[in-house]
Amino acid sequence: MKKALRAGLAATAAATFTMSAAGAAQATPAGPGVVGTIISQKTIGHTDYVRREITIPPGQATGWHYHDGWLFGKVKQGTLSHFDDTCASDGVYRRGSVIREPAGAENVHIGINRGRTPVVLEVLYVLPTGSPLSQDAANPGCSFQ
Repeated sequence: MKKALRAGLAATAAATFTMSAAGAAQATPAGPGVVGTIISQKTIGHTDYVRREITIPPGQATGWHYHDGWLFGKVKQGTLSHFDDTCASDGVYRRGSVIREPAGAENVHIGINRGRTPVVLEVLYVLPTGSPLSQDAANPGCSFQ
């Protein structure tokens, strides 16, 4: 089981996605060049703890998504603009800022790099064992991206 979890997490971390040109009804994977690298991972009981570094190039976004567990992060470089599923900004996070994203499909969000330098995040996922790092979600109808 642990081998399968590690393989799944490694495959997710190594993937780079292409931004979908489709309309709002489809899931929105991360923009070109958005990369995540797993730093460490550990399973304790029924919880996976995964540390990951995420880099978002200028002008790119994470894609709309949510997490099955909590995410805690710190901005190491750049400025991340963060929006919820009402299209409202729920934070602008500069270098040194801490980000906290609650669990659940009712917490759909997107992070966008509107700056000129890459955004680098160090995050900790606290997930139910075997859960993906994130779940893609449809654009709720926002047109600001």
